[in-house]
Amino acid sequence: MTRLTRSQPVALLGEAPPRVHVAPPRTRANSWQDVSDLSAAFGVNLDEWQEVVLQHAMGERPDGTWAARRVGLSVPRQNGKSQLLVARALAGALLFGEKKIVISAHQQDTARESFAKLMEIIDDDANTSLRARVKSVMNALNREAVRFNNGSTIQFKARSGSGSRGFSSDCLMLDEAQILSQRAWVSINSTMSAMPNPQVWLLGTPPTPEDDGEVFASVRRSAIEGGSTSVAWLEWSADPKAPDFDPASEYTRWSANPAWNIRINHEVVQGEFETYPPDRFSLDRLGVWASDAGATRLITEQEWAATGVDEPPATAGVKTFGVAFSFDGTRVAVCGALRHEAGVHVELVGAQSGAMDSGVASLAAWLAERKSTTALIAISGQAGASVLAEALIAQGVPRRAVHVASSPDYFASCATFLDAVRESAASVLANKPPALTHLASEGQGALDSSVAVSDRKAAGTSGAWRWKSSTKDGDETPVEAASLAHWAAKTTKRDPARKQVML
Repeated sequence: MTRLTRSQPVALLGEAPPRVHVAPPRTRANSWQDVSDLSAAFGVNLDEWQEVVLQHAMGERPDGTWAARRVGLSVPRQNGKSQLLVARALAGALLFGEKKIVISAHQQDTARESFAKLMEIIDDDANTSLRARVKSVMNALNREAVRFNNGSTIQFKARSGSGSRGFSSDCLMLDEAQILSQRAWVSINSTMSAMPNPQVWLLGTPPTPEDDGEVFASVRRSAIEGGSTSVAWLEWSADPKAPDFDPASEYTRWSANPAWNIRINHEVVQGEFETYPPDRFSLDRLGVWASDAGATRLITEQEWAATGVDEPPATAGVKTFGVAFSFDGTRVAVCGALRHEAGVHVELVGAQSGAMDSGVASLAAWLAERKSTTALIAISGQAGASVLAEALIAQGVPRRAVHVASSPDYFASCATFLDAVRESAASVLANKPPALTHLASEGQGALDSSVAVSDRKAAGTSGAWRWKSSTKDGDETPVEAASLAHWAAKTTKRDPARKQVML
């Protein structure tokens, strides 16, 4: 594809091409033109970029089934995804013999927007032939549906609170796919497994750190890395590594928004640029995925540096430990914390990767040696927490001094640690003593590196979140261990020895 340059007038460039585009190989036919022609017959001419999506999505195998079982689309908001959804749904009902088409969004308000677009087409005075094919319309909230005389139905559903009910369909179109949990995805897929020729669309924007976006990201990875031959993926986004990447330039904004010269309000976008944090503007308006932009971090470099000290506090206090195992049990990190009169000090004891069988035994022995001066040992990680807890108790550590963190405890430790770092950094800037400090030395490199690549990942819909590395080779366990040690120091009421000093 020819590389356009920002020196060219954006108004003359037409629609930006997708930066990423993947289509299944070996198709014998393509029905994209049928979708476009049907939409035009009802007075809605699709944009060129929408037709490009259809060309990648509507290829057929020699047996007549869809080559793309999954279609992924990542494009910034307000470019016209809803109109594309409606066009594909109408073609499924009227041309492709699909008896049930479901358009779903995370919230009902978004699903109802697509329903409203379909009703605009049906109610248009020029579309009497379309109205004649409509058997009934259900307009009740959360039950919106259009039924046709041929037996086909287009339904509009919210995913939140629905579980997997009602998602079994010939064509399932999941809007707001950046907010699609793994649990919902597994449930929905199980309902689709018996369909003879299903097609699932996932449409959205790059997930924010607060979104449960792993499903959307996994579809993207499988397409880009060639892990699947039945996925189509199209993405409009600016390239953050390009030499001409400049969020302030119209060319960069045009390159990420295919409808830039059609329906995007440029003044509103400028307002976003002036008021959004840079990383949020890149994600929301420029379509930049965090994995493309490089490592992202929740605790800024400035905040972490501000709370660092050269020496631990020379004072007595309450000592705790935090131990975090990775999800698969191949990594473990240990941090200590000291609660003293002025606040809490944390530092890394150690971080280990590799087989944990012998590591747990030696770790338990090391911690048990310090049982007389340790108020609490907080442990997280399903792959190793219970094993370590049993080993500690077997070596004489009091049961009340060993705590396997529940999910609420773990989530609280993450949020509490983040708040403490930010508040302490603000105190340092105001020439006030920080309530949280950490040791700044070469021996703390694993913790520093963990903080540098750890972002938050939403856990459910309650607002809870967990630490998650933003790079493939990053390790979140050291910052998890620091969070647990800090949480334990702040919450424990045990004080086994009144004269305690840091390691």
